[in-house]
Amino acid sequence: MSGEHPLLRLEEVLLVAIGGFVGANLRFFVGTALPGLRGTFVANVVGSFLLGVLLYEALYTSMLAEESVVVFGTGFLSSFTTYSTFALDSVQAEPLVGLLNVAASYAAGFLAVLLGRYVASSIGGEE
Repeated sequence: MSGEHPLLRLEEVLLVAIGGFVGANLRFFVGTALPGLRGTFVANVVGSFLLGVLLYEALYTSMLAEESVVVFGTGFLSSFTTYSTFALDSVQAEPLVGLLNVAASYAAGFLAVLLGRYVASSIGGEE
C-alpha cells in the first residue's frame, strides 16, 4: 500500500466513473449517428488521436493535471473507444469488408496517435 488516503483513491474512482459516463454516452450518440462499421471506425480513430494528444502532452508539457489524464484517458477515452465492437463489426461484415476494416482501423489508429503526438509536441514547443 502506498499510504494514500482512502478519500483520494475514491476521488480517482469517481473521476474515472464520470469520464466513463460521458465517454460511453458520446460513443452511443456516435453509433446512433453513424451505425455499424462507420461509427466504430470514427470513434476509435478520434479516440486514438485524442489519447495520443493526451499522453504526449503529459510527456512534452505536463500542463494538464494528473487528475485530468485520469478523467480523459482512463475514464472518457476508454469508454468512447471500443475494441469489442470493432472486432464484432469486422467479423459480421462481408469477409473482404471486414478485412479492409481491420487494416484501415489499425492504420488510421496508428496515424491518429502519431498526429496526436505531433499536435502535443507543437503545443510543447518540441521539434
